[in-house]
Amino acid sequence: MRRPQRDPVGPGQESVWDYPRPPRLERTTSRIVIELGGKTIVDTTDAYRVLETSHPPVYYLPPKAFPAGCLTVSRYRGSYCEFKGVADYLTVSAGGRKEVGAAWAYPEPSPGFEPIAGYIAVYPDRMDRCTVDGEEVEAQPGGYYGGWVTSKVAGPFKGGPGSLGW
Repeated sequence: MRRPQRDPVGPGQESVWDYPRPPRLERTTSRIVIELGGKTIVDTTDAYRVLETSHPPVYYLPPKAFPAGCLTVSRYRGSYCEFKGVADYLTVSAGGRKEVGAAWAYPEPSPGFEPIAGYIAVYPDRMDRCTVDGEEVEAQPGGYYGGWVTSKVAGPFKGGPGSLGW
C-alpha cells in the first residue's frame, strides 16, 4: 500500500510524516492535564512524548503525577512494541469511574527508551478529558493506538480506515 498524501502543514504545526521510524523519544515541558470521573488525575509538565511516522504523539507521564490508588495493574498484560518492548496495562480509577486497560507502561523498555521505564501513557478517548497546554486533545483514530491529536500536528494519522498498511 502506498503512503497517503500528507496534509498541508500550517504555521506552528509539525507533520507526523516528518517523525522518524524507529520513533524518537523527546522530553517535553508541555502542561499535560488528564481528568477522569470529574476529577483531575494528572497536572504535570514532566513528560516525554514518543514521535513515530504517521502517528500523533503519545505522552508518557511519571507515575508520581497520578494520585495514590488511581492506577492498578490490569488483567490486560503483555502487548509488544517492536521499538519499546513489552507493555503492562493499567486500570485507571477516579471519581467513581474505572477504566480497565486504559493506560500502559514499559517497566523494562528496549534500548533507547530507558527514560520512560515505568512512565504511564493513557488512551485519551478513555478519559473524560486530556489537554496539552490547555488544548483538548482528540484520540488517534482506530482505537488501537494511543496518540494525542492537537492542532499542532498535521496528518493524516495511522489508525483510520484504510491505514493498516502504512
